[in-house]
Amino acid sequence: MPRKTTKGYFVNGRFVTAGSEEDQQLKIELKGRQVSRADKKRDSDERQDLGEALLGLRGDLFAKLELNATLVEALAEAKRITNFEGRRRQMQYIGKLMRRLDEQELAAIRAALDIQRNGSAEEKLALHQAEQWRDRLLADDDALTEWLQEHPSDDVQQLRNLIRQARKDTPEASNAEVSQGLAQRKGKVYRELFQWIQRARREKAQQTEDQQQHRDAFDGLD
Repeated sequence: MPRKTTKGYFVNGRFVTAGSEEDQQLKIELKGRQVSRADKKRDSDERQDLGEALLGLRGDLFAKLELNATLVEALAEAKRITNFEGRRRQMQYIGKLMRRLDEQELAAIRAALDIQRNGSAEEKLALHQAEQWRDRLLADDDALTEWLQEHPSDDVQQLRNLIRQARKDTPEASNAEVSQGLAQRKGKVYRELFQWIQRARREKAQQTEDQQQHRDAFDGLD
């Protein structure tokens, strides 16, 4: 009677029987290596995408990242290249440099891109406060007095004209419009008033920061 052939395979010169405990362990390890390769591919693709996104990052956010000089120069060069093939090769090089970054550096890049897309908590708060001031100035004449106390250098007459014209450009929505969920149409001067408020608040914040720096420098002389 012919001898039944044992199914299996050789690994490093050693025969492994199919279905054995060793066979199962080797398959688990192989699957783990395959998953690891897939993870590495996803990580590489994400880093390449982040490198591409860095090209459009706002200057102030980019400066805070403190990237290494080689990557900064590579990104600057990519912006200068107009040839399609040349830019493609440059982006591959940038992807290679991105793969050298550690997780902390990558987290900082993701955070900066998120701020650019959605705004920081401080920016959102400033926007909300500017909206509140705009609504108060349009609804209450006394709000202008309070505003001028905080921003005494503002052109009073021009601000009054903006408020007056913005009120004309933003009539009250009718009950029918409200019930239908229709957005109230805003005029050009309404937006100009909002921009005025934002500018004035930024200037005041900058002035406050400059004064604080001056005080700190003076205190340092003591």
